Amino acid sequence: MPITKAMILAGGKGTRLRPLTFNIPKPLLPVGERSILEILVERLRESGIRDIVLSVGYRAELVRAFCGDGSRFGVRFHYVDEEKPLGTAGPLASLEDYLDPDEGILLMNGDIVTGLDFSELAAFHEEHGFELTIAYKEVRETSPFGVLQVDDHRVQEIVEKPTVVHNASSGIYALSGSAIREVPKDRFYTVPELATLLMDAKRAVGAFRIDAYWLGVERFPQLEEAIHALDEIEESKLTSG
Repeated sequence: MPITKAMILAGGKGTRLRPLTFNIPKPLLPVGERSILEILVERLRESGIRDIVLSVGYRAELVRAFCGDGSRFGVRFHYVDEEKPLGTAGPLASLEDYLDPDEGILLMNGDIVTGLDFSELAAFHEEHGFELTIAYKEVRETSPFGVLQVDDHRVQEIVEKPTVVHNASSGIYALSGSAIREVPKDRFYTVPELATLLMDAKRAVGAFRIDAYWLGVERFPQLEEAIHALDEIEESKLTSG
């Protein structure tokens, strides 16, 4: 069954962005003239995803007041209320009345700015028959130090400020109904825990590389970067279109 729905995790406290998040939940922080959440929802809509579940907790009333039923964004919003923190996968257990038994969903953090065409992730997930697909971004980190290669107390090599490439989980996932059914109800549960459970059982967990722009807004420098990245996002949309 094709994936046509998404869940956005919008219930976190955003403590690393305080004091901004004392009064405003992180997904509603402005990036230019729009909020992070509004930009993410727009990207989902442009990717053909118009049924969206918002998992809300911290300052939920503000998210509900801003988003409403989704009609002003051209989508349909549904809400899951986290009375206690449920982690990145826990809210999925509340979707049994919203999804058909074999229906999958896209899941993502509510602090993401990206040019990803989400339909490409959904198609990749279905084509390969994965139960869980983790979207990742290649992230390059350059050490500020010269790094020594040491063997038996002797320096074998000095590498000046090496660059290391990481496959960083993007906080964006595609899940099949069979994976969603593994999520326990009413407890804190994360996507890494779910992925480990599936892999231990030799069930298929895939990886999808994001080539488009992607940024997870965790700290102030990233919020500033996102503000200056909107042109790059628009370019990504043109390229993917």
